[in-house]
Amino acid sequence: MAKSKVRSLRKPSGARYGKMYRKKKLIDLMGIPTFTHVAETVRTKIKRVRGGNKVHALVNVSHANVTDGKKTFKVKIKSVLENPASRHFVRQNVVTKGAIIDTAKGKARVTSRPSKQNIVNAVLVK
Repeated sequence: MAKSKVRSLRKPSGARYGKMYRKKKLIDLMGIPTFTHVAETVRTKIKRVRGGNKVHALVNVSHANVTDGKKTFKVKIKSVLENPASRHFVRQNVVTKGAIIDTAKGKARVTSRPSKQNIVNAVLVK
């Protein structure tokens, strides 16, 4: 079943909201999420978004730009250690914003959105 970005008919308590202000529209449909996995090869996907614009999404990633506050290094990603978005993403090696990754320089927290910005930037965690 397709997912919609329109507000739910139910409140968090379970009560119903009043009448909807409009019907569901085709523009309200959510797209299929692109999960960025840690892999040896780098793959990107081009998505068409509203207005005919294009968004480049990372499908597979192998390196990250890691900064220690002074210098930035391009280092290899070994694996995903923690992911606040979902505990299952750790097992699947899915990189999202806020994920803790294991790199050659040490642990780093991802500060970019790989599936939207086509790059993995991270900051070393002490």
